[in-house]
Amino acid sequence: MIVGVLKEIKPEENRVAITPAGAEIMAQHGHQLLLESDAGKASGFENAGYEKAGAKIISRPDDIFSRSEMILRVKEPQPSEYKLLRKGQIYFSYLHLAASSKVTDVMINSGVVGIAYETIQARNGSLPLLKPMSEVAGPMAIQEGAKYLEMSQGGHGILLGGVPGVDPATVLILGGGVVGLNAAKMACGLGSKVYVLDVDLNRLRYLSDVMPANCCNLMSNPAAIRDLIRKADLVVGAVLVPGSRTPTLISRKMITSMKNGSVLVDVAIDQGGCFETSRETTHADPIYVVDDVVHYAVSNMPGALPRTSTLALTNATLPYALEIADKGWRKAMQENPEIKNGANVVKGSLTYQGVAEALNLEHTPVDDLL
Repeated sequence: MIVGVLKEIKPEENRVAITPAGAEIMAQHGHQLLLESDAGKASGFENAGYEKAGAKIISRPDDIFSRSEMILRVKEPQPSEYKLLRKGQIYFSYLHLAASSKVTDVMINSGVVGIAYETIQARNGSLPLLKPMSEVAGPMAIQEGAKYLEMSQGGHGILLGGVPGVDPATVLILGGGVVGLNAAKMACGLGSKVYVLDVDLNRLRYLSDVMPANCCNLMSNPAAIRDLIRKADLVVGAVLVPGSRTPTLISRKMITSMKNGSVLVDVAIDQGGCFETSRETTHADPIYVVDDVVHYAVSNMPGALPRTSTLALTNATLPYALEIADKGWRKAMQENPEIKNGANVVKGSLTYQGVAEALNLEHTPVDDLL
């Protein structure tokens, strides 16, 4: 199969979909890899490394679109690329369609086979291609929150861990999944008072077993959120409903009850966000203030740490990309239910129920197309 790897053009997105080591394995399987020139440069991977691994360097992205049977990418198609998508072409990346009716419409109308990293789901319910980036985004949410709690950055000037004789900051984390767990690890390690809220009692039991004494794990409900948000210095939104739009858990009214200069970090913004006042921001302009509360809502947080993120991402995505390339999308979905779960759009049909429900569109079960 001819596999194209494009340079990311979403603002401040510095990751790349495959490393030279991954390109070498792709070549060993007999596939031809077309890489847009300098696609890996921001992640520390030069063209020469890819060429040595067997990839062909292409200068024009439209050539990659026109020649590739599968596009391997980190992010969804960008507006300048919409017309380049081809019927029957596989587009394998993070899509987050539930948060964007425009991208969904484009992919349906183009006739591509859109397979989303974030909805590939293992038999145990885990999300193997979302997990590595969640492991980056969780600690990063605490790093960014700590920075914006500084008074010079708009915060009210509190150190997350406090000092002897002075109370530490209070951190509220909504969601105890991979993002929430990794955010809590960092916040607890810094010495904060940490509250993790989740609706899964079994997950709360697990967190109680593995987290230190300064982490309090509570059942999430509106009353608990209203109570804790008034005390919180930093709130991390780490809620995920696979493939669907994130529910709004914090209303504008709740935000008005927060301390002036407190910080909200919405890691769920790429799925619509879990704060009523959330709107997508970029690494170049990451924050805004509503009701004296600092909001951080960058949708591609791991893009700021491209070396770590690209290596972690390729470790997870390469086995699936190889299987799709080796077998073709149809056979790969027939033989591997994890890849079938990743099908979001197939040749003009919307095949992921969560996206269809979020956007009020017609849903076609992918089994009907196999």
